[in-house]
Amino acid sequence: MPVTPPASPLGVYVHVPFCATTCDFCAFYQTVPKGDAVRQYLDGVESEAGLVSWDGRPVATAFWGGGTPGLLKAAEIERLGRTMLLYCGGQPAEWSVELAPATVTDERLAVLKQLGVTRISMGVQSFNEPLLDALGRQHTSHQVYRAYDLIRAQGFASVNIDLMFALPGQTEAQWRADLDEAMRLAPDHLSTYCLTFEEDTALWVKLSQGKVKLDADKEAVFYQRTWDYLRAAGFAQYEVSNYTRPGHACRHNLNTWHMHEWVGLGPSAASQHAGWRSSNPADLGLWLADVAAGRRATTDRTPLTNDLLASDAVIFGLRMNDGVSLPRLRKRFPTPHWKGLEELLPKLLFGGLLTATIEGRISLTDRGRLVADAIGAEILEAFESAVKVE
Repeated sequence: MPVTPPASPLGVYVHVPFCATTCDFCAFYQTVPKGDAVRQYLDGVESEAGLVSWDGRPVATAFWGGGTPGLLKAAEIERLGRTMLLYCGGQPAEWSVELAPATVTDERLAVLKQLGVTRISMGVQSFNEPLLDALGRQHTSHQVYRAYDLIRAQGFASVNIDLMFALPGQTEAQWRADLDEAMRLAPDHLSTYCLTFEEDTALWVKLSQGKVKLDADKEAVFYQRTWDYLRAAGFAQYEVSNYTRPGHACRHNLNTWHMHEWVGLGPSAASQHAGWRSSNPADLGLWLADVAAGRRATTDRTPLTNDLLASDAVIFGLRMNDGVSLPRLRKRFPTPHWKGLEELLPKLLFGGLLTATIEGRISLTDRGRLVADAIGAEILEAFESAVKVE
């Protein structure tokens, strides 16, 4: 039976699926806003929000991603925001919106600020225009600087910049130059992601054709250089890819990594709510048909069991620098299958990938963070094997 978790911070994620073009590395669902697609989308979100069992719980955090939320016109942004606020039980304590530099305008920002958005996350990726071209990004460095100045002028509480490293042909010097430029702008938060090759993307095709290559050793060097650089610059790393100045960590992401609850609205949006983890169809038409029929979250429906939540709480928790308290997680997610993890821990400890305190808190070493995904896969297998043995 699905687990009904106790009251915990509730988040809402709104997926805005519209993009003018597709970046070579992007695997998120997106579509070109043709005809009256935006109006249908806004109607759909309003209808879907009415299908959610909110149970009177106020939303603590909200996050708009995409796609490109900034492709919506100011009036459309306002309608989407008012719809969300109507069902959220009041103003979220933190409200983040992703924006692409080319879509940032005073009019859009003014609406977002008036709605109560507290955090803008701008997908810069690189300040190097040839590298941007190689990624298929549709903005210039000039647009980045202009957008950043406009965002700061509106006085949002937190501003994040997204950067990517280990790009095809990127040198350490070029990456250092991107970090230098980011520090010159002085954001409150910085997210640095290693380029990944997702199936069904243009970048994946280039990889299969031998036009670009993977280089794990080079990626490791980029990771380590980034950690050292940002630590010296006064940014605290709190997750493998995220760094913050005091008071600006992303609460929405933290709640997600801690395996709390969130409601996903829009095509392809995932939810972890009311005993289930599930997603909406990654197709605007199919999602609209579901909503019109009174259905939501119809894809990949999985009951929230203690085993699932326990394993994911450890996997995502270890990506955070604070690590996880095993005694607390055992109490929160009681299951006999913790023994699978217990059998794996000595291997990770003696391998120098993990540290542990007497109180039972475990966290990854720097070496462990370099292979966090592989460790996560081992942890998942440990839990699943314990279930099979029983």
